[in-house]
Amino acid sequence: MNNAIEASNLTKYYGDLLAVDHVSFEVRQGEVFGFLGPNGAGKTTTIRMLTGLSRPTAGSARVLGFDVNSEIVKAKKHIGVVPEISNLYDEMSAMDNLLFMAQLYGLPRDQRKIRAEELLRSFGLYERRDSPFRTLSRGMKRALTVAAALIHSPKLLFLDEPTVGLDVVAARSLRALIGNLRHRGISIFLTTHYLEEADLLCDRIAILVKGRIVKIDTPTKLKAVTEEEAVIEVSFKGIVSGVAKELSERLAGLQVVPMYDHKVRVYGGAPGYVLETVLQFARDKDVEIDSVNSVKPSLEDAFIKIAGLSPTIMAIEKGEGR
Repeated sequence: MNNAIEASNLTKYYGDLLAVDHVSFEVRQGEVFGFLGPNGAGKTTTIRMLTGLSRPTAGSARVLGFDVNSEIVKAKKHIGVVPEISNLYDEMSAMDNLLFMAQLYGLPRDQRKIRAEELLRSFGLYERRDSPFRTLSRGMKRALTVAAALIHSPKLLFLDEPTVGLDVVAARSLRALIGNLRHRGISIFLTTHYLEEADLLCDRIAILVKGRIVKIDTPTKLKAVTEEEAVIEVSFKGIVSGVAKELSERLAGLQVVPMYDHKVRVYGGAPGYVLETVLQFARDKDVEIDSVNSVKPSLEDAFIKIAGLSPTIMAIEKGEGR
């Protein structure tokens, strides 16, 4: 078996709604495979089909060599799932949650506590082992949810938006943890809104838009899509009303995207022409320009170009500010 996941024309309808549209891909052994896309793209639905929570309407998939339709019970013995919303119990302690999950996965009684303690120490949660789950911080809750998914030493881990809602420190800690899991040889299927997260963690990324995969490649090759195109970032001193709209009119044929902190990015065009137009705009509006920079294309820029979606939309969906 060379692949952890093999999906062929995997499709899911909810009534007349086509949620996942004939997607085909493979996840190699030991890689972190990212599933990137906005809300409603079909990311969670795909995970639900691959983990046996929802039956495909059409198509097929094999997880660790097991058919998801006929052998999902066998597959579940070797996979771990970290849902976007934790599946642990508020009233139970960190230790008891892990012991309960160990029992569900059929670990021998004499191994359950040993394995639970090992994970609590590994995740920096041992001192809080007797604390009820509800009293833990968001970061600790997320870490314990990952630990619970690892209690039976799975070969494949599904992570659905693992860092959503976490502060910067907790998110960074969890990303480091994911990186360590990869080094242990665990295959990881990761869904995320956070483009920088996917860039840091993933070996390959599938970009999903409206239920369809529009591109699969490494982060480096995805970013290369925009390398031939100049990206100019302009920062104004203070808020400039309608800046993106008016610059779009002046820079006809180029893409002007509003960012945060009074910034806009202009994609394409000759840098000299873009700069001249922006300076004239500032003079006409009697506003000051704080800085003008040529930006090295990021995965976010590649996503804009490939998926045709604005990072502003992505920022709104993920609750910008992290």
